[in-house]
Amino acid sequence: MSDAEIMPTTQNVIQKSLYQMVGQGYEDFWWWEGRYTILKGSRGSKKSFSIAYWLITHIMEIDKTNALVIRKIGDTNRDSTYAILTKVIYMMEVQDQWRMNKSPLELEFRGRCKKKEDVGQKILFRGLDDPQKLASVQVTNGVLCYEWIEEAYQVTNEEDFDRVDQSIRGEMPKGVRPRIMLSFNPWHKEHWLKTRFFDNPDNETLAKTTDYRINEFLSDHDRKYSEDLKERNPRLYQVAGLGDWGVSEGLIYENWEERDFDKTEIAKRPSVISIFGLDFGYTNDPTALTCGLLDKATRTIYIFDEMYEEELENMEIAQRITEMGYAKERIVADCAEPKSIYELQKYGGLSRVVASIKGPDIMYGIQRIQQFHIIIHPRCVNFLTEISLYCFDVDKKTGKTINKPIDDYNHLMDALRYSILELLYRSGGNTSVVVGAKETNLLNEPKLSYEQDENAPKRKSRVFSS
Repeated sequence: MSDAEIMPTTQNVIQKSLYQMVGQGYEDFWWWEGRYTILKGSRGSKKSFSIAYWLITHIMEIDKTNALVIRKIGDTNRDSTYAILTKVIYMMEVQDQWRMNKSPLELEFRGRCKKKEDVGQKILFRGLDDPQKLASVQVTNGVLCYEWIEEAYQVTNEEDFDRVDQSIRGEMPKGVRPRIMLSFNPWHKEHWLKTRFFDNPDNETLAKTTDYRINEFLSDHDRKYSEDLKERNPRLYQVAGLGDWGVSEGLIYENWEERDFDKTEIAKRPSVISIFGLDFGYTNDPTALTCGLLDKATRTIYIFDEMYEEELENMEIAQRITEMGYAKERIVADCAEPKSIYELQKYGGLSRVVASIKGPDIMYGIQRIQQFHIIIHPRCVNFLTEISLYCFDVDKKTGKTINKPIDDYNHLMDALRYSILELLYRSGGNTSVVVGAKETNLLNEPKLSYEQDENAPKRKSRVFSS
């Protein structure tokens, strides 16, 4: 396919070859004429950027076309879909023809506007967590023709998708067919996305799986990470490397459910205490904050909020936590980063951050958490992702599951483990509550002390003085 064949035909608005920008592997996606294009792929497979290029190009090429971009939680668009689309606009060197607004979050193509007061074609951003805003989407110039649902695996209810699907309807501009695009990383094979679009596709559906190997723009470092994963963990490589459907066997936590709840009402219970855990990351791993409530009487953990972001400096971590309203909470952070903990305390205003106590091994903390039922608020999309894919590792030689977790999908899982174990040690193991007339130990453990863990730091070292 030549560059000329994939250059836009209207107004010569795009200066770069699309093949130069998008690269190989997505020709069928680009020219598909059916209603649905479903892109399942591994990390670094270009799926989100390919959709972003397609949207920007087609809105610039065709008058009266507009787009709606959706994630499960609307606020997550700002640092994901909006950021990707904005980056693509700059990479295409057409930023002078677009207006970028952060409040409300929208992108407006003004290449056809002749007057300042004219309204251009828009890309709007919404979330499934706000049905009213989603139901009231309207555009002034033209009609909604295109829809992109990013991280579509987070849409666990097929009926939610059906409602979104119906928002793209009515008469389209001449020569335009409506298009709904879904992109997501691998998920459980029991997910409705597999049944509907991959197992039973119709002639309106292109269901495609891609992986990092078709991404000629991938850095050598990222490519090496995926190749190393093939040797390190073949089963995980099938999912994270090749884009296969996620595992459903060998999961570490099966004692959980996704459910909406009012954290304020839960917190009023006399048997409830708050738990916050922090796992540090930077380039390849996100910094992860788990925010939860633990009901000692019912042995239930409620996860109500999270932070999950890469490339955060320590002061940015402190800023995010403060903006979330948790600066005064007791936050248990990874003890492997004492310098970071010190900086959060002394310079970041998080005086109640303490170092974690990890126990003799990872399984020790996992077994404690397995004794609880975990309820996860739908807004905690990254926690839901990790807990659904966090599984036991497999012996390379025998192919059998071993009693050790994989070293992936574990950032929020580790943060939760830190908070639970610190609670255990802080109480000296005395986590008993009275249920009826019987005293029951919260963690089903004998009373413990710091001295019983040879890896536990001395008490006074757990809070760094300022």
